[in-house]
Amino acid sequence: QVQLVESGGGLVQPGGSLRLSCAASGIMFRLYAMGWYRQAPGKQRELVATITSDGSTNYADSYADSVKGRFTISRDNAKNTVYLQMNSLRPEDTAVYYCNAKRTSWMEYWGQGTQVTVSS
Repeated sequence: QVQLVESGGGLVQPGGSLRLSCAASGIMFRLYAMGWYRQAPGKQRELVATITSDGSTNYADSYADSVKGRFTISRDNAKNTVYLQMNSLRPEDTAVYYCNAKRTSWMEYWGQGTQVTVSS
């Protein structure tokens, strides 16, 4: 059974930081590209950041333009975990953040989401 379990969300003031974690089980983690997506109320789910199976983020659409320079995605294949370090948070970053694991179009999984609220 595949499980992606996100943690680290919460309430933070504008300008603050949070670190999200996503622990994966039931998959060969090292073979999967991993990503973070988010969905704000009334909006569609959108890509935040992705990372290849070997840990690269050096490609054009690895980060959404709105988070470049503020967010960093990383992974630890030994711990089957992907992270999202979020700095300089803004109210518009408020959303439910979802972890994604993808190997092929038919081998893709989602976590249950973790709420991030940026507010003073």
